[in-house]
Amino acid sequence: MTTPGARRRTPAPPREDVLAAAMEMIAERGLEKLTMAALGREVGMSSGHLLYYFHSKDELLLRTLEWSEGRLGAERGRLLTRASASVRARIEAYVDLYVPAGHRDPHWTLWLEVWNRSQNADGEARDRQAAIEGAWHRDLVALLAEGVSRGEFRRIDPDRFAARLRALLDGFSIHVAIGLRGTDRAQVLGHVREFLDESLLADS
Repeated sequence: MTTPGARRRTPAPPREDVLAAAMEMIAERGLEKLTMAALGREVGMSSGHLLYYFHSKDELLLRTLEWSEGRLGAERGRLLTRASASVRARIEAYVDLYVPAGHRDPHWTLWLEVWNRSQNADGEARDRQAAIEGAWHRDLVALLAEGVSRGEFRRIDPDRFAARLRALLDGFSIHVAIGLRGTDRAQVLGHVREFLDESLLADS
C-alpha cells in the first residue's frame, strides 16, 4: 500500500525497446540528434536512468549496433540457407544485405560511429566488435567453401577470398553510406558482380 503523496514508479521499458528506439532515432533524425536526454524523452526515462543501464554513450551505441546486427544476422541466416538457390545467388543476397541502402543508412551510420570511437575502447568492447565482424566473415567463408565443393566456383582459399571480398565491400559501403559523389548503391553492386564474375566463377 502506498502512502499518501508517494510517487508511483513508472517501470522502465525493456532494453530491447530502448535499443529499437535509439535505432529509430538514428534513422529519422541522424546520429547527431541521439543524446541520452533525447533518447530518455523518447522512451520515458531520465538520462541518469539510461546511464545506470548503459554506463556511457559508447556502450549504448555498441549495444544498439549489436542489437541491429542480431536482426541482420537472422535475416542473413534465412537468406543463406535457402537450399533451392545456387551458391552464387546466395552470395549476391549476402552482398545485397551487406551494402548500405543509401546515404546515411542508419545501420552503417552507427557502425561507422562505433568503429570511430573504438580507438579508445577497452579490450572487452573490441572483442565484441570483432565478434560482429567474425559472424559476417564465417558465413561468407562457408558459402565460398560450398561453392567450391559444388564446382560453382573455381578453387580458391575461402578464408583469404572472404577477407579480400569483405575489404572491397567495406570500402564501397563507406562511400555509399557517406554519400560520396559518383558512388551509389547500384554502381557498387555492379562492380561487385563484375569482380565475382572475373575472380570466382569456375571456368566453363
